[in-house]
Amino acid sequence: MTGGKVFTAAEAVARFVAPGAVVGMGGQNINRCPMVLVHEVIRQRIGGLTVVGCNLSLPLDMLVAAGLVARTEQGTGNLERYGTLFAWRRAVERGEVSVGDHSHLAMATRFAAGALGLPYLPTRSLLGTDLLADMVAAGYARQDVDPWSGNPLVLLKAMTPDVAIIHANRADISGNIVIEGVTSHEVDMVRAARVAIVSVEEIVPAGSFADRPEQVTIPEAYVAAVVEQPFGAFPTSVYRAYDFAESEIKEYQALGRAGEELRDWLAVNVCATADFDAFLATRDPSGSLRSRLADQMRSLV
Repeated sequence: MTGGKVFTAAEAVARFVAPGAVVGMGGQNINRCPMVLVHEVIRQRIGGLTVVGCNLSLPLDMLVAAGLVARTEQGTGNLERYGTLFAWRRAVERGEVSVGDHSHLAMATRFAAGALGLPYLPTRSLLGTDLLADMVAAGYARQDVDPWSGNPLVLLKAMTPDVAIIHANRADISGNIVIEGVTSHEVDMVRAARVAIVSVEEIVPAGSFADRPEQVTIPEAYVAAVVEQPFGAFPTSVYRAYDFAESEIKEYQALGRAGEELRDWLAVNVCATADFDAFLATRDPSGSLRSRLADQMRSLV
């Protein structure tokens, strides 16, 4: 640890992610996924995990391909136009990973309840759906009535992950976090979690946000560790920093579609590399791809 809340990825994961943990996963589809932290979980072989989130995309599939996931609770699991999560789908079909299906709103509501310190929150979402019956049977939803109007509603049990992992634009050394662009479920998820690890593109000095507190998306009180890692979401994007690497995502998906080749890909590109910088050097030795992705993002914003 370099001081205060600043850790290396290896230090933060070793300290705060335990075998069998419930892990709240940040990112959405191909945007701001916490890849540096997920890679480190894979290197350290921390298994038996329950991974929870709204759209569990590339990070989840890598963890499943590495054999580290026992259960997921999620709104969806896919890479949208790039296809389903093939390792996850096969593991579910083989009975190796159990699944708790939610709607996105239901998952976000469970995080919101946890963030508020409440045992549950009421909603009218899910009424009349088959999904509700499954959630009731699983024990994290209950159908009830509004005591004032008598109308039906659903009570959704709070979700409080053991650890939340997200990637953000920047942080100060105290753990104040700035996210630019869409935040999705992440703010409530971090507040609901027992601890949170946040990797960022840049760590700035203490007091950097003192004269502009409105920029802080997540205050330091909710953050246990910050990890500085430029391109830490690669191959997914970070708003105002870099675009997503379509070639990398397509290559990964082609391997996933083919079968078990993902284990070999992880062995070479993740497990055999010392850290995320080494992974980036393996995938993009000249840095030209990263430079192009940064240029693409600048052209968009």
